[in-house]
Amino acid sequence: MISKKNNLWKISGILLFVGIASLLQACYTFRGASLDPNLKTIQIQNFTTQAAGGPTNLTLTFNEKMKEYFQRNTSLKMANINPDLMFEGSITGYDVEAKATSSSDKGGLNRLTIRVQVKFTNAKDENKNFDQEFSFYQDFPQNQTVAAVEKELIPKIFDQIVLDIFNKTAGEW
Repeated sequence: MISKKNNLWKISGILLFVGIASLLQACYTFRGASLDPNLKTIQIQNFTTQAAGGPTNLTLTFNEKMKEYFQRNTSLKMANINPDLMFEGSITGYDVEAKATSSSDKGGLNRLTIRVQVKFTNAKDENKNFDQEFSFYQDFPQNQTVAAVEKELIPKIFDQIVLDIFNKTAGEW
């Protein structure tokens, strides 16, 4: 009888812990990040491409992802003249390489990696400026061409790169 009661308490404790952990995780977000009140405007210059390969709309896709993410997750307004924060840079890599090969090509994987060089300027605090490369990748089966999977993979890669850029800058706010 006592062991059933103890097990019930253990299970209840575990469920309570999982519930609280899930609630705390749901509360953790950069949405509405506490910005320096002096920061009002942002400019995201059109990124260029220095990479060989990739679809023709690669930079357009990245530019739009950046703008959309910062507009959705901050109160900053887009500005073309004297912005408080400015992003500029270029896509420096669009590489496909074999990562896992097999004799039958059924289990083999290719990897698409995109690299983006970002220069961030904070007009209010020069100590926050940086010039850094961000990259991410997605794997896909060797029996598929990059052209067949890039419409699915590029948004996932860009989502992660934009999140990394945001976290690098928002983590400093």
